[in-house]
Amino acid sequence: MERVPQEAGAAEARGAVAGRARRFAATGVVLVLLVVVLVVVAVSAYRLGGGGNGERAAPSVTPTPTPGATLTAAEVFTRTGPSVVVIRAGRSLGTGVIAAEDGTILTANHVVKGAKDVTVTFADGTRAKAAVASSDPRRDVATLKPAGLPEIVVPATLGGAVAVGAPVVAIGNPLGLTYSLSTGVVSGLDRTVEDGGLNGLIQFDASVNPGSSGGPLLDARGLVIGIVVSIADPGGDEAFAGIAFAVPIGAALGGSEGDGPPGDGPQI
Repeated sequence: MERVPQEAGAAEARGAVAGRARRFAATGVVLVLLVVVLVVVAVSAYRLGGGGNGERAAPSVTPTPTPGATLTAAEVFTRTGPSVVVIRAGRSLGTGVIAAEDGTILTANHVVKGAKDVTVTFADGTRAKAAVASSDPRRDVATLKPAGLPEIVVPATLGGAVAVGAPVVAIGNPLGLTYSLSTGVVSGLDRTVEDGGLNGLIQFDASVNPGSSGGPLLDARGLVIGIVVSIADPGGDEAFAGIAFAVPIGAALGGSEGDGPPGDGPQI
């Protein structure tokens, strides 16, 4: 009985099986590689997407500070302090704020009223004589033109809405204590100081005293919203009693020379 054909057939069968095994093995390798690629892609998508909820991860970029950002009182002082000046006019001491690139200073009219000798000291220590460029007794505001300027002039940023309850910062030279800062809130709007004939004033409760007149009243963004002009003085001792007033910056900028009430109320 011949067995050769059977062995040959068996060999062919084994070869076919081996071929299929090789094909299956190759297919398996491809599938494994495909699975690995899919896993990597899925993990990458998860990380880039910020999680499995379909939300994208927030970019880790620090926002650039803008004038619209709310600042701390310390930040307001750092930003606006270089714009504040000390004013000495005869025996009168007051405050002013640089309102323009050319060094024009806004202050209270009663600080410089009738003075023949006005000196301003800038934040960097520079001193200069100054002349009264304009005055408006009706609003108790005046502008000064210094004869000299510091190497770097830092004008304040003017403007800003005013609302009752909004935080405010006052910078001035009360009682000769230069560059003093106080904080409070807007207590009222459109107030009138009868004795001085002033109206449309901002009422606030940040402490101010003699020497603070003419200084800036600032909002939480560091914008000048008013010029400090007076305090309520029920005791007649020229001391802060919790109520102070400022001319809104819009009215202060609209000042011009002209006759009006002398503005000799309870001023500081």
